Order: sequence, then structure tokens, then C-alpha cells
Amino acid sequence: MNQEDYAPEDAYEADGPTGDDAGDDAEATRRDAGEAESSRASRGWWDRNADDYQSEHGAFLGDDRFVWGPEGLDEERAELLGPASSLKGKDVLEIGAGAAQCSRWLAARGARPVALDLSHRQLQHALRIGDDVPLVEADAGRLPFRDASFDLACSAYGAVPFVADPVNVMREVHRVLRPGGRWVFSVTHPIRWAFPDEPGPEGLSVAASYFDRTPYVEQDEQGRAVYVEHHRTLGDRVRDVVAGGFRLLDLVEPEWPAWNTQEWGGWSPLRGNLIPGTAIFVCERSESPGSD
Repeated sequence: MNQEDYAPEDAYEADGPTGDDAGDDAEATRRDAGEAESSRASRGWWDRNADDYQSEHGAFLGDDRFVWGPEGLDEERAELLGPASSLKGKDVLEIGAGAAQCSRWLAARGARPVALDLSHRQLQHALRIGDDVPLVEADAGRLPFRDASFDLACSAYGAVPFVADPVNVMREVHRVLRPGGRWVFSVTHPIRWAFPDEPGPEGLSVAASYFDRTPYVEQDEQGRAVYVEHHRTLGDRVRDVVAGGFRLLDLVEPEWPAWNTQEWGGWSPLRGNLIPGTAIFVCERSESPGSD
């Protein structure tokens, strides 16, 4: 990727509190949360929790491993971006990169990745691991790159579940991809929204409507959102992909492997053997948004 493809003047800048004063007593609720509120909450939450996240999950994620979700499906085996031999020389954008583990894996296979994340603290962890991957702090809804800058784009649980307008993200990814470019992203499987977020038997009984799209919000005493996650049904996600200008090539629902004995929040071997926890969308750029 050439230096002129960057447009740093468009990069995301903080425009509100980082949430450092939110405390640990946030109230969980279901309510509407718009684009700006969701973005501020995500930036603040990840800045506050990046250290704990990397400490708890860093060994599983590795420094240079490309894992699509808690099940442990990795790109080395899945080849959802294409055969590893085809990655050499490709410009790749990783969205919601965290500590850039996936980008580092791509670089080791000859790709030219750029790791983008909303959280400054997450990117500091990327620098702690190494300075071999370009890092960009920006919002996925306003990608600071020129049109047709990348051959591939990917996101492992990054950005998409946390934005109020996923179609806007899809269109931004479409804009920065070259014709025929592949866009692969993973999210919490929508069916999990109907179940309690518990790894044990209590998480196996339906407790909410799958069709309730009201966002999950954690808010402080002043009612300010400190964490927001948006639910979309499986059909919604497919329609978002198409509205963003992509063809859906595959929808992967990883099964829980026998070797994986860890619990990660609500993900666990018990639940993973019964219901899907992750959905991975493999998409290809169409000629223009909404053309299919």
C-alpha cells in the first residue's frame, strides 16, 4: 500500500469522554443507542478494558495468529480469505484489529496489512507486541483511506457488532476495496441473543425474543452508555451485506472442536456443542453498493 493511500486528516478523533469515570457498577439495559453514542461507548470500553482483555485472552489469540472466534477456527485452516499462497503482495485492511494479531499473521505470509482500531489502548498493545504492522486509529464508519486501496478486508469480531449503522460500515469497506475484493467478518451468532450470556446449563434456555433488535447497553449513573452491542438477525446481516454492495459467498458457523476446553464469557464447550456461537460472512465486492 502506498503512502498516498492514507488520508490521516479523516481519522477518528475523540469528541467526548472516554468513559474512564464510568466505574464498575454499570447498569445493563436494552434501549436505543445511536451511531455517535455507540462509537463513544466502544472507544471508552476498549480503552478501559484492553489491558484485561489482552491479559486474559492473549495466550489464546497469540501474537501472530488469525483466529475467527472463541471456537478457535483459524485462517490457517479455514482459508476464508483465500489460500495462504495467494496472500503474498495483497493489500489487506483489518478492521477492529485489537493488538493486530491477525494482521501480523497476514504479514508473515507476504501480505501488506494495515491494522485499524477505534481504541488507542488496543493499538498500544499492538505496538507492545511489535512495530511491524502499520496501525491506524479510526472509526470503521469513516475509514481514512482512498477508494480502491485494498485487495482484501477482514474483521474478527471487530466493529460490526458494535455499530448502530452496519450498512454504512459495509459501504465504507466496499469503497476502499478494489473490484472483486473479498470482505470476511465474524460476529456473535445472532441466535445467541435469545439465550442468557452464561456458559453453563443456565445459558441453554431461551430467555428473550430473537427478533428483538433493541441494543444491549451498559450505562453509568448519569445514563451515559459505557458499552453498546447491536443485535441483528441472521437475515438482517445478509441484507446488510447486500445493501453494502457485496455478494455473500459463504456463511460459516464453526462447530466447537473437541480440543477447545476453555470458557470465554458465554462461549463454552457445553453450549458450543449445542448451538452456534459465531457467524462468519464471506463476501465479495460487487460493482456498486446495492447493485445485487
